[in-house]
Amino acid sequence: MPEILHSGIFLGFDFGMKHIGYAVGQKATHTATGGGTIPANNGIPDWKKLDLIIKQWQPEALIVGWPLNMDGTLQPLTEKVTQFAKSLETHYQLPIHFIDERLTTKEARERLFTTGGYKSLTPSQVNAMAAQIILENWLQTRV
Repeated sequence: MPEILHSGIFLGFDFGMKHIGYAVGQKATHTATGGGTIPANNGIPDWKKLDLIIKQWQPEALIVGWPLNMDGTLQPLTEKVTQFAKSLETHYQLPIHFIDERLTTKEARERLFTTGGYKSLTPSQVNAMAAQIILENWLQTRV
């Protein structure tokens, strides 16, 4: 039986109804880089753009931020995230992993403001940075 080779590359997602932030990370360094955003229509991603990203990076798994309230209860958005993750799994036949994303948007805004001031706080940059934080948190605790 041939050995299954793993890329060591992972993609992380910060789900949104209009934009889905994504980041690319690697197992070797436990680091990630924000990739940008994928347009979404009511939470449904632009599949053609997402197909290109998956083809380019060939990840071994997809990491999705799991939205929770501060008390740990589910948010209304959680059901949409579940649908998104199921669609990802159907489209790409890749493992899907969830990680608590509480406070990632706040942290993303703080990081961006520190390096670029108010001008860096565009929705696209915030979503990409939140995806980066989600993925880094997962890499540092799971791999």
